[in-house]
Amino acid sequence: MNGKGMTAVSTVLMIFPWTLLILRRFTWALQSPVGEILIGLYAGIMILGGIFTIWAYAKKGAQNGLMKVCTVVNGLYMVCGAAAFVMMSV
Repeated sequence: MNGKGMTAVSTVLMIFPWTLLILRRFTWALQSPVGEILIGLYAGIMILGGIFTIWAYAKKGAQNGLMKVCTVVNGLYMVCGAAAFVMMSV
């Protein structure tokens, strides 16, 4: 995958967590087992997205302006996803 492809994937991964706000408008998404599964799934995707973006930026050399923004945002998402896993386990 070239630099533009990695930038596109990182951009999609930067926008993806906001779709949770759309899903949480439905009553089935607020009920007990589905809510925890959705939060866990989104937290996992945010962690993997942060790891992928940092890997693509540092190791694969996809270092353009948009990729710098994606690295910062997905890095913050990664930290928040890890915090969500910690809060769910306690």
